Amino acid sequence: MRKFILFALIAIVCQQSAMAWGKLGHEVVINVAEHHLTDRAKANIAKYMPYALKKDAVWMDVHRKDPEIAYTSSWHVYNVDANHEYDPNPRLKKGDVLLAIRTADYNLRHYENLNDSTVVMNLRMILHFVGDMHCPTHSYFPGPRCFWPCTLNGKPQKSFHSVYDKMPNFLYKKVASEDVAKQIDNLKKGQIKKIQRGTLLDWVKDIADHNAVIYEWNPFNTKELNPDTVEFSRDLVNTQMRNAGYRLARLLNEYFDK
Repeated sequence: MRKFILFALIAIVCQQSAMAWGKLGHEVVINVAEHHLTDRAKANIAKYMPYALKKDAVWMDVHRKDPEIAYTSSWHVYNVDANHEYDPNPRLKKGDVLLAIRTADYNLRHYENLNDSTVVMNLRMILHFVGDMHCPTHSYFPGPRCFWPCTLNGKPQKSFHSVYDKMPNFLYKKVASEDVAKQIDNLKKGQIKKIQRGTLLDWVKDIADHNAVIYEWNPFNTKELNPDTVEFSRDLVNTQMRNAGYRLARLLNEYFDK
């Protein structure tokens, strides 16, 4: 227990960098989750975050290079194998998004034993990393990495990875996160519960099964991306943001609805 709590205690002290889903996407995930929080969970969370949760949507990205939490820099991504199962590959020897979520999960299940600032830090982690876990280019498949420079519709992009970091903004220009969340949060209770079921490793497999399609549209090292990449990605991105919101809601309710 001490080992896991230590991660959070070190990270209490709070450089903008690449953000999975960008600010919009992370806010959408949180907005979807909020639709499915119980009143008790909302009230208990508000004791620690008496403000809109989306305010901290990209806190972990903005502060990831701060000396106090620089060790979390690799925690935003994870590896899967050829079968789309979780792969604790040593190329992420400093940890990955599963370590991040497991750390926050352990601490928040015991949040009443923690001081307020530690609870806030772990909430920031779970709010952000569940979203990161679902981002298409944050599933590292075997083979080349997803950081090659490319062009989309004649416009140079920093990397293929960055294209999906910005994809919610490509799809929803000048649309508020609350409006996107209302649009994509369209499943019935039984369907939502099915998505929420399972373990973290079950979620990884489901996420990777969906995310693999982006390399069918644009194989590794494609310099000029398919001009229809954004539209091809619409259903995938909507599904992953929505599912991330549902799964985040399940976790938050488990922690705080008591």
